[in-house]
Amino acid sequence: MCGIVGVVGSNQATPVILDALRRLEYRGYDSAGIATLEEGHVERRRAAGKLDHLATLLARMPLPGVTGIGHTRWATHGAPTENNAHPHGTERVSVVHNGIIENFEELRHELEAAGQVFSTDTDSETIAQLVDYHLQRGLSPREAAHECLKRLEGAYALAMIFAGHDGMVIGARHGAPLVVGFGDNEMFLGSDSLALAPLTRRIAYLDDGDWTVITPAGAAFFDMAGNPVERPVRLTALIAASVGKDGYRHYMEKELHEHPVVIGQTLQRLIDPATRRVVMPDLPFDLAAVQRVVLTACGSAFYAGMIGRYWIEQYARLPVDIDVASEMRYRNPPLTRGGLGLLISQSGETADTLAALRGMREAGQHIVSVLNVEQSTMARESDAVLGTVAGPEISVASTKAFTAQLSVLACLTIALGRARGLIGPAQEESMVTNLLDLPSKATEVFERHDEIRRMATIVADARDVLYLGRGAMFPVALEGALKLKEITYIHAEAYAAGEMKHGPISLIDNTVPVVATVPSGPLFEKTLSNLQEARARGGRLLVFTDMAGAPRLREIAECVVAIPTVDEFVAPILQTIPVQILAYEVALLKGTDVDQPRNLAKSVTVE
Repeated sequence: MCGIVGVVGSNQATPVILDALRRLEYRGYDSAGIATLEEGHVERRRAAGKLDHLATLLARMPLPGVTGIGHTRWATHGAPTENNAHPHGTERVSVVHNGIIENFEELRHELEAAGQVFSTDTDSETIAQLVDYHLQRGLSPREAAHECLKRLEGAYALAMIFAGHDGMVIGARHGAPLVVGFGDNEMFLGSDSLALAPLTRRIAYLDDGDWTVITPAGAAFFDMAGNPVERPVRLTALIAASVGKDGYRHYMEKELHEHPVVIGQTLQRLIDPATRRVVMPDLPFDLAAVQRVVLTACGSAFYAGMIGRYWIEQYARLPVDIDVASEMRYRNPPLTRGGLGLLISQSGETADTLAALRGMREAGQHIVSVLNVEQSTMARESDAVLGTVAGPEISVASTKAFTAQLSVLACLTIALGRARGLIGPAQEESMVTNLLDLPSKATEVFERHDEIRRMATIVADARDVLYLGRGAMFPVALEGALKLKEITYIHAEAYAAGEMKHGPISLIDNTVPVVATVPSGPLFEKTLSNLQEARARGGRLLVFTDMAGAPRLREIAECVVAIPTVDEFVAPILQTIPVQILAYEVALLKGTDVDQPRNLAKSVTVE
């Protein structure tokens, strides 16, 4: 979603803000803007489109000042135009906002009746106009901001600057993340610590309902009632060097090549290589006592959860309910107290997943979250966090975070099976060995890059693509279809291969590539039969398999990519990588914006 940056200090704010906004591009956006205080007056520059458009405008019309706020907007209310771009404001105040103000229409009508004049179609301008209303009635900036916050309903992170009050930024959060950065005689606000990585490692997270006043000397924190509160300052592990492209053309390309190291680093955290045993962090409940798992996530994380369900039910013999978080929070399923609520999120800030977490908490579930950001809101509200060591993922389309999530879920499966007496020492050692072999096997996948490129030339010319898989490969097919849709804009659908005859087979002709994930194993023959049916109807078969399955598949498929053969337990992790590479290669051929595909945001912090 939208990105926010705020700066107070003695250096020029605009270049600092612009650089920080570039580090927030991964969140997705369609316009951008900066406001500063110049000799006590609020000045703004805004532009539709990419940050380069804003940079060009700033080169022509510089924006001096040492106090400022910046924003990358992902449109919700109002089209992505320059007029609707943030910051919004009046001659007295300027505001940037991430989130949705649910009662903005009510507030707007009230404020217009009181004489406030609106100039945009956004819900966010309501914040600026409400603060301005109070300022005109003699309240101080702190008082006006606080009165405004008490009226807002919905999700928000925001930052404000005020005419005549250089050296002060006010920030607030409710349902959307906001972090304070501590420098030397300068202070920062950001939507996440990544935005502030080159500026400071000393950060403090606002709790839900907090607001803060930052000056060059430090930060004061308050709760929604206006009472002073303390928020701990901690060191972030992020450094500026971790967010570069390292010579790759795109962040997505870099992140694809990081699969081997990410899998290895994540497994190192959860496995003792000497004993070949999974080592779980301390949990405030007994895994052996868990009778049911309720799993939820969004997007690619949900597909990772689907694979986790296959594993947990097969190896630990625990029933698993799974829902996309946006459905679960409203379906309100009955939950037995003492169950395990398992949530998956790269950012730890996904609005629907966070809401599902809170619903599970109210229903008496033990909460375990699989997260890449271990200082996120979800982390703070969980009983335990199983961290993925994926590092910053900048490209909007998730890649390495997916295999890291699968690595964690595989280890959790082993721990659950062991706790329930269903996985003995010998089987655990075998399963762990298969996991520890994955980083080297993942490296070998990239030796098939030329073959995947050839496959991409076929897919790039298609209007529709079908993806097929069976068992744990069905979610891999779903992930492949999602990646293709996200970054190439080609319509793609994934089906469980056995369902093809129940309708989708009618779509197949010689213009429709059929991409299948078919490693050798118990379901190989069944899937092969499904593919033969597709071929008989003119389908162009493009198959990902392993060395053991390749000879049979080359008899019927137009294109076969064979990666190393691994145990069926870990095969979904490895098979995911070439499916993602295929989408990337097709995107290159189509000439789309790989890292920032249209209409998408990295972290969905509103419904």
